[in-house]
Amino acid sequence: MVVTATSTVARPAPPAAAARPAPQDAPALAQLLGRPMPTDRVRGWVVALVLTVVGGVVRFWNLGWPTDQGTPIFDEKHYVPQAWQVLRNGGYEDNPGYELVVHPPLSKQLMAVGQWVFGYDPVGWRAASALAGTLCILAIVRIARRLTRSTLLGGLAGVLLIADGVSHVSARVGMIDVFPALFVLLAFGALLVDRDDVRARLATVVAEGRIGDSVWGPRLGIRWWRLAAGACLGLSLAAKWSGLYYIAFFGLLLVGLDAAARRAAGVARPFVGTLVRDVAPALWACLAVPVLLYVASWLPWIASETGTDRHVVGQQLPAGGLLPDWLRGLVYYSTKVLEFHATLDTPRGSPHPWESKPWTWPMGLRPMLYSYESGTGDLGCGSSSCVSAVMLIGTPAMWWLAVPALGWSLWRVVTAFDWRHAAVLVGYGAGFLPWFTNLDRQMYFFYMTPVAPFLVLAIVLALGEFLGRREQGLERRHTGTLVVGVYTGLVVANFAWLWPILVGTWITADRWNAELWLPSWR
Repeated sequence: MVVTATSTVARPAPPAAAARPAPQDAPALAQLLGRPMPTDRVRGWVVALVLTVVGGVVRFWNLGWPTDQGTPIFDEKHYVPQAWQVLRNGGYEDNPGYELVVHPPLSKQLMAVGQWVFGYDPVGWRAASALAGTLCILAIVRIARRLTRSTLLGGLAGVLLIADGVSHVSARVGMIDVFPALFVLLAFGALLVDRDDVRARLATVVAEGRIGDSVWGPRLGIRWWRLAAGACLGLSLAAKWSGLYYIAFFGLLLVGLDAAARRAAGVARPFVGTLVRDVAPALWACLAVPVLLYVASWLPWIASETGTDRHVVGQQLPAGGLLPDWLRGLVYYSTKVLEFHATLDTPRGSPHPWESKPWTWPMGLRPMLYSYESGTGDLGCGSSSCVSAVMLIGTPAMWWLAVPALGWSLWRVVTAFDWRHAAVLVGYGAGFLPWFTNLDRQMYFFYMTPVAPFLVLAIVLALGEFLGRREQGLERRHTGTLVVGVYTGLVVANFAWLWPILVGTWITADRWNAELWLPSWR
C-alpha cells in the first residue's frame, strides 16, 4: 500500500470580504435566521382552522339581516346593483346613464359570484364579503404566528380580529372595502415568508463560505413569495385604487428587508447590493405584476360591446392614435374616475352626516351608521318600541389603545431596530397616512377596514412583551399570561356588548342609547 502525503498545492486565498462572516460563523448565521418557527406545525394549523370556523360562524350568522325594506342598506345601494350587472353581463358594468362606476371591477366581480350562488337577495349580496372577512381571520393567525414565532400569539391575533367591530361589520355588508383588506393582508404575509426565505438562502451562502464572492452579495434566484406578494397587491389594486398606497409602502418595506438581510449576512456593500441585485426584480414583482393583474380584471370590459365608456373612441375621443382603442377608452374611463375622487369635497356648511377626518380614525371617534330602523309591536326586544341599527365601530378595548400600541411600536423601532414593529407600522401607515394629503375630500371611517388587521398585529406584538418568554422564568410568564388573558377577555366582552349594533338585533331605545358611549357616536 502506498501512503500519500496531504497535498501541499497552494490554493488562492479567498477575498478579504469572505472573512466577514467566516463560513462557520455561528453568530452570523443566528443573526440571519433569527428565532426559528415553532415546531408545533400541526397545532398551529389546528388553531388557525378552528378560529377560522368560529369567525366564519360569527361573520355569516343571520347574514341576510338587516335590509332597507328588502333593499340594500347604505352604500350597498351602489355596489349590489353593479355586481348584479357584472353577473348579468359576464364580468363588466354597462350603466352609462348612471355614470357612478368609480372603482375597479374586481370587488364587484367577487360579489357577483355570491349573487350567482345565492341569488339576488341579502345573503347573495353579502356572501362574498363574509367569506373574505373569514379568510382574513385565517390569514392573520398565520401571519401573527410567523411574525412572533408563537402559536399562542397567532391564535390571539385571530381572536382579536374576530372581535373587531370594524372587521366584523365590513364582512357583513355588500361593500368593497373588505376585499382590498384581504388582499393587502395576504400580500403582507407573503412578504414575511419571502423575508424568511431570503435569509435562509443567504445563510446557505454564508455556511458555504461564498458570501464574499462579490461585494454586492449573491444573486438569490426566483423569489416565488415576492411574486405572490406582487400578485396580491395587484388584486388589491383591482379591488380598489387605494391598493396603490400599499404597492408603494410595501415596495419600500421590501427593499428595507432585503438590505437588512444582506447586511446581516456580512455583504461588503449591502445597500448597493440591494440596489444592484434586488430592486429590478422587485419592480417586476411588485409593480409590473400588479399592473398586469389590474388590467386583467378589465378583460371582460375590454371584450364587451356595451361596457361603460368602452367605445368612447370615435365619439368623445377622436379616432386614430398610436394606442389601441381599448387602452384609450380605459384611460378615459380612469380619468373620469380620478376626477370624481379628486372633486369629492365636503360641501361647505353641508357635510355628510357621517363623514370624518383621518385624525379621528385611529381611536374610531366617528363611526358610521349603516342602518337604523325603529318599530313597534312584538319585535322581540322586550319593549313595545324597538330599535335595529348597524354601526361600523371599532371595538373600543382595541381601538382606544391604538395610540399607545403604535407608539410602543415606534419606540421599539427607534430603540431596538425591531423589524417586526417596523413592518406593522408600514402596513398601518399605508392605509392611514395618504389620506392626510387632501383633507378637503369627503372621507369616512370605513377607509380603515384594511388597516384594522395591522392594529391587531401591533397590539399582539405589545401583548407578546407582557407575556414574556419561557427563559424569563415561570413567575414572569404566569403574570404575563394573566395580563394577556384578562385583556383578551375584556376585548371579547366589549365585542359581545356591541353585538346588537354590529348585527342589527332589535333592542330597546334605552339599550341603543347605552351603546353610544361618546357624543361623537351619535
